[in-house]
Amino acid sequence: MSAPIGIFDSGIGGLSVLRAMRALMPEEALLYVADQARVPYGPRPMAQIQAFSEQITRFLLANQAKMVVVACNTASAAALHYLRTTFPAVPFVGMEPAVKPAAEQTLSGVVGVLATPATFQGALYASVLERFTGGVTVLQDTCPGLVGQIEAGDVNGPETRRILEKALLPMLAEGVDTVVMGCTHYPFVIPLIEQIGGGQLRVIDPAPAVAKQAKRVLESRGLKVGVKEKAGVQYYTSGPLKAFNSLLYDLLGENGQARSLSWD
Repeated sequence: MSAPIGIFDSGIGGLSVLRAMRALMPEEALLYVADQARVPYGPRPMAQIQAFSEQITRFLLANQAKMVVVACNTASAAALHYLRTTFPAVPFVGMEPAVKPAAEQTLSGVVGVLATPATFQGALYASVLERFTGGVTVLQDTCPGLVGQIEAGDVNGPETRRILEKALLPMLAEGVDTVVMGCTHYPFVIPLIEQIGGGQLRVIDPAPAVAKQAKRVLESRGLKVGVKEKAGVQYYTSGPLKAFNSLLYDLLGENGQARSLSWD
């Protein structure tokens, strides 16, 4: 089936998931929406995030998306169940904080999670903690301002370092050895996180696991494409085109040309 896979995020963070999906399934066409006019989603009310997610999903389906990947932890926490109820025939794959692998891999018994307030407040995160963290200490930080820094393309500047040091240094003092990226924006600052950790931190990026799950869902529904040729990606942003195209090059090394998207 040659229809594209739809992927969306509040901004550019979902490109970390798109990158993993292209590495695993280069033959699948992808349709990516960055809702940069309304980024960040993290501080917004749940009902508003649900409304935005439904609007973007309708756009993706109108463009023949065969599956929707909610490449945004905040939108997954706030809206994934709502989307599955609203569009029962559509296969959805969302983000789940990768606390389980962190709890399995930690040697010190102390795990850190970096995510937005909406992700921490969601039922999904609470459920993951309850199921998988017995005997493990979990430290949390919302990294205020980090999404904005990454949206601006600043992945290793002094302000980005300050935000991460404020989150990570107290965790390191408490013996953390494994840190979970609970926001799809954050994998783009993994090199800086590893630098701050002085080689002591194991960093878990959930994007490869999400790509594998997307592939499993496609196969189970008979939606995988049969050809092995590399397919293209179409990008849309509700924010400034020039800035998005520049970030696309900075983060993925691609000269993509996004299309503009505006909401009524």
